[in-house]
Amino acid sequence: MASIYIHIPFCKQACHYCDFHFSTSLKHKDNMVEAICNELILRKDEFQNSLECIYFGGGTPSLLSETDLDQIFKTIYKYYQVADHPEITLEANPDDITDKLLKTLKFQGINRLSLGVQSFFEKDLKLMNRAHDVEEAKNSINLVKQYFDNYSIDLIYGMPDMDLVRWQKNLEIALDFGIPHLSCYALTVEPNTALNRFIEKDIIAQPDEEQAAAHFGHLYNTMTSRGFEHYEFSNFGKPGYFSQNNINYWTGKPYLGIGPSGNSYDGKNKRTWNIKNNLKYIKAINDNQLPQTTENLTKTDLYNEYIMTRLRTKWGVNIDDIKTQFGEAYLDYLMLQAQSHLDLNQLEIRQNHIHITREAKFLSDGIAADLFKIEF
Repeated sequence: MASIYIHIPFCKQACHYCDFHFSTSLKHKDNMVEAICNELILRKDEFQNSLECIYFGGGTPSLLSETDLDQIFKTIYKYYQVADHPEITLEANPDDITDKLLKTLKFQGINRLSLGVQSFFEKDLKLMNRAHDVEEAKNSINLVKQYFDNYSIDLIYGMPDMDLVRWQKNLEIALDFGIPHLSCYALTVEPNTALNRFIEKDIIAQPDEEQAAAHFGHLYNTMTSRGFEHYEFSNFGKPGYFSQNNINYWTGKPYLGIGPSGNSYDGKNKRTWNIKNNLKYIKAINDNQLPQTTENLTKTDLYNEYIMTRLRTKWGVNIDDIKTQFGEAYLDYLMLQAQSHLDLNQLEIRQNHIHITREAKFLSDGIAADLFKIEF
């Protein structure tokens, strides 16, 4: 089984923290949709797998019109084999949510929404430069619930001056809506973003890592006590509401990344990524060329990716998989590197799988890096 990710590179305005590829001008949106469809056609023979997930990310996919969506879906269903009941997710911003839009999305076959709420406090939304306000966020969730059973909201923690009381209030408001899935991300300062420039000029305080760790611990305790499973570092879902797209990515299944900046993986050893330039992307596709860079992954690359992705999930690193896929030498290396973390109770072995312990979950990326094999 495989997935398609479609990157929609347009937003109404730029969030201060975002370093994803997008444009705030919709001037070339029609040409972009046509190019996305043409890329889908150009790449139709890359995978023979049946598609079980289609994911519209961005950018802001909720800016797509009914005509845009219809054009993309007709292309997919004409040129790809699609499973009987695929998970089809679309990311949406609260300020775009209307009855008309939700009816359109439902009619087009979208069956899961990811709603970019980020915070239920005006102070946070203004700092992030989000296009919606708190009232729009709340109204959008109430509207979504009328049309979709399967939906998720995003929240950001580790905001400057956000204490545990405000973070807990964010979680309580979200839970009061009866949400089935929550994705939470620590505020990260990326180069070449407005947030980074504000911090350099001392306009905004640098996010505090200890504060973010405290927020994460509070998040974990709150969500797991309410019946949510922490199935991936940033994601909490009730049983039956995990994101299949997320699971496919973190368990190494193949996926096509369509659109400018789209990343792809063939499920074996090849990764490609598209150019991050809308006009150059459109021109190349119109010339029947794929504007992409290819990387052939080595055995060590694949081992490191396996460690990084699996360790973030509730399933952990399968010791038998390491031996089967990479060999005895890699398994010996893994166990040697893991020993200090096992001694510190940061890692544990359960049913022949290596897991991050509850106490060390916020350190998972650093622990994974310690398990990586470095080639010189």
